[in-house]
Amino acid sequence: MSDPLSIALIGPGAIGTTVAAALHEVGRTPRLCGRTAHPQLILRHDDGEIVVPGPVLSDPSGITHPVDLVFIAVKTTQVADSADWLAALCDKNTVVCALQNGVEQTAQLAPYVNGAAVVPSVVWFPAQREPDASVWLRAKPRLTLPDTPQATRIVDALSGTRCAVELSPDFTSVAWRKLLQNAVAGLMVLANRRAGMFAREDVTTLALAYLRECLAVARAHGAVLSDGVVQEIVDGFHTAPSDLGTSILADRQANRPLEWDIRNGVIQRYGRAQGIPTPISDVLVPLLAAASEGPG
Repeated sequence: MSDPLSIALIGPGAIGTTVAAALHEVGRTPRLCGRTAHPQLILRHDDGEIVVPGPVLSDPSGITHPVDLVFIAVKTTQVADSADWLAALCDKNTVVCALQNGVEQTAQLAPYVNGAAVVPSVVWFPAQREPDASVWLRAKPRLTLPDTPQATRIVDALSGTRCAVELSPDFTSVAWRKLLQNAVAGLMVLANRRAGMFAREDVTTLALAYLRECLAVARAHGAVLSDGVVQEIVDGFHTAPSDLGTSILADRQANRPLEWDIRNGVIQRYGRAQGIPTPISDVLVPLLAAASEGPG
């Protein structure tokens, strides 16, 4: 029998805790790495809770050798701050699974991973940090990965866990579809409201117009998405719990830096590169940037 995979997880926030708990539940507990030391992680779900024993390590100097697989679940605004962890945990034989938003994960992580293979993912489940530092998982966890040889290691690690994994031969389209969903959630930041705001007719009209703008950019960059995806995404917000938030809204309410560039600025940037008008982005992006970075 082959040796078990050595696994580490950087960033035990809501998404990271969910994946760590799924691995721990089947006896594949990862090494936990983060900014703040914690004795354990707690994931709450409909059937109870999973406690992942720590500690969460906070000093990468204690890492003595690379691992086979790294899950990185920090915000893209925190990638540079994770450089020491990645340097210690990665070498050319490591696979890094990016549990992050956006369509630029590979390019953003490549400078930090010591030649490791970066596999982007699309995360399809809502999980949120609770006031007691536990994480509330609000739906069955699911990941989509590109159908590549490197992704096999991630599939093997998560096999038999509560986190389903799908391999897509057209990962570009899947990733852009999720980006459209994340982009329109940026409206929640400016309104300071949760998903219930989409019940307003005027917000729905704005969301549909913005998504059509995003769709044109996505198609120009190789995504194969139908016109119907615009309505599907808005319908998803209509049927979501009215109190459902999003990570970028939580960051705004906590006065933390926002992932505005990789969720919304990318539409404006790529649109300009392709000569595609982005009038809604041209209003939305400066306001999100100012909310994140000021001044004022």
